[in-house]
Amino acid sequence: LQPRMIMEYKAPTIEITQKVFDQIAAYNLLLHVDYLVMSNGLQHYCCRMDYENRRYEFLRDIPDYNDINNPQQ
Repeated sequence: LQPRMIMEYKAPTIEITQKVFDQIAAYNLLLHVDYLVMSNGLQHYCCRMDYENRRYEFLRDIPDYNDINNPQQ
């Protein structure tokens, strides 16, 4: 099995900042997942990793489970 997503949850009092994103990105150096999700219960961010082009794209919504496991759609 291969992980597809990392989810990082913080307390509502913790603002989602670049430092929080850097923390989840550091975890991903080892796991190499397709999606990163950050939330404090008030703000939610999700990005899809594009390893081929060495970039990431923030998404409007967190994808459904079926969508991340059927990438050809």
